[in-house]
Amino acid sequence: MEEKMTLQWYPGHMAKTRRLMKESLKHCDIIVELIDARIPYSSRNPDIDNIIENKPRMVLINKSDISDPSINDKWLNYYKNKGIACLLIDCMSGRGIDKFYSMAKGILKDKIDRESQKGMEKAIKAMIVGIPNVGKSSFINRIAGGKKAKVEDRPGVTRGKQWIRTSHGLELLDMPGILWPKFEDKDVGLRLGFTGAIKDDIIDVESLSCYLLERLTVNYKKLICERYKIEDYDDSLQGYEILELICKKRGFLISRGEVDYLRGANMVLDEFRGCKIGKISLESPEDIREGI
Repeated sequence: MEEKMTLQWYPGHMAKTRRLMKESLKHCDIIVELIDARIPYSSRNPDIDNIIENKPRMVLINKSDISDPSINDKWLNYYKNKGIACLLIDCMSGRGIDKFYSMAKGILKDKIDRESQKGMEKAIKAMIVGIPNVGKSSFINRIAGGKKAKVEDRPGVTRGKQWIRTSHGLELLDMPGILWPKFEDKDVGLRLGFTGAIKDDIIDVESLSCYLLERLTVNYKKLICERYKIEDYDDSLQGYEILELICKKRGFLISRGEVDYLRGANMVLDEFRGCKIGKISLESPEDIREGI
């Protein structure tokens, strides 16, 4: 399981998004980056730092209602200690969204004060960025109070930039999700696959599910056993062996009693993404070898 995996993919709309971001910077006051609370490190596109240059920014840790609460707090403290404005949110429940506007105003206080002295009251223009399927459109719809941006539970839905006006003195620029050209770190690529940031046809679903089960065994084996009603198993089991236990318990069999691994794999991935297995985080600040 330690072999190096270099996953390369870079659809044309990803390259287009990079150009759109650079061209739109001059029209924006602040960059708002959404990351996935389950994988805060892997869901941060390293290219974005270079693209946005020195623009004011803030980080929103989304999907915090389906990640491990104790790990959420560690990431919040991590960013605060680095002097980065950060907020835990969940776009599905709306938790934390009400704090966004005041935090953005605080970051831009000097600019707002200068404009106020000149008798100007301009809307704050924020560019919303992040990887595919991290919840950018859902966040915008929460702020705007309605379905203004396209939302689907799959990556790559927003294909062009969209300016969304709100009643809060905010204008939000919804950018398509952007990944980077290739993943040298195997674990980063896998974690993006686990959460659905990469389309399932890029990585084999059965292999992805087996990798996930091995990862979950380390810290969340009890949740696996409870969800699938299987007895405690040896930590040394391979992913396909754990998947086989689950399939047999659920009765996922095909002709002549053979195990339907594909059906089981799809179920495990869907239930992980839908928080049916439990509130799970796949990364903590202690795991990061280098600073973010």
